[in-house]
Amino acid sequence: MEMNSSDKEVLSIFKETKALLTGHFILRSGLRSGHFFQCAQVCQHMDKVTRLAELLIAKIVHLKPTTIVSPAMGGLVIGQEIARQLNCRFLFLEKENDRLVMRRNFNLTAEDRVLVAEDVVTRGGRVREALDILSETPSILCGVTCLVDRSATAPDFQTPFLPLMKMDFPTYSADNLPDELAAIDPVKPGS
Repeated sequence: MEMNSSDKEVLSIFKETKALLTGHFILRSGLRSGHFFQCAQVCQHMDKVTRLAELLIAKIVHLKPTTIVSPAMGGLVIGQEIARQLNCRFLFLEKENDRLVMRRNFNLTAEDRVLVAEDVVTRGGRVREALDILSETPSILCGVTCLVDRSATAPDFQTPFLPLMKMDFPTYSADNLPDELAAIDPVKPGS
């Protein structure tokens, strides 16, 4: 994987904060991987979050969002920091019966240019849930962003998808593990 200086800096931040783990992990999708992004680790360090948001904003500022919306829990910290730096409004979606919902009297109007911000996208399930919710509002969707896109194939969100960094770590079904993962007990660290 060829990396530019921004990718190297991002990877360094993830490793330094122990947000990038190696081992045998069960992902939220049910797939298995030898690598796991636990972005909550990096989100403990606001100086690192500030820097990651600066790097991400350089990629998305042309979308001209006025409102950032993040699915709970993963996207909350980075979404709020993007909103702070862009002087945008910030809303979050939360889980109710393991599905995302918009609560707390949050309201989106036709004047809102919404950017969905997430931490990690593997298959894009939570982002799609967020997009379904947003489609029921009069707001204008201007794009989706995340810190790390670890999808095998880029998800088609029907809007620009601009991740900070693309990481091509392979994922496997539980019944098709490579020997090096099969030799390690799996853990499910949570998002």
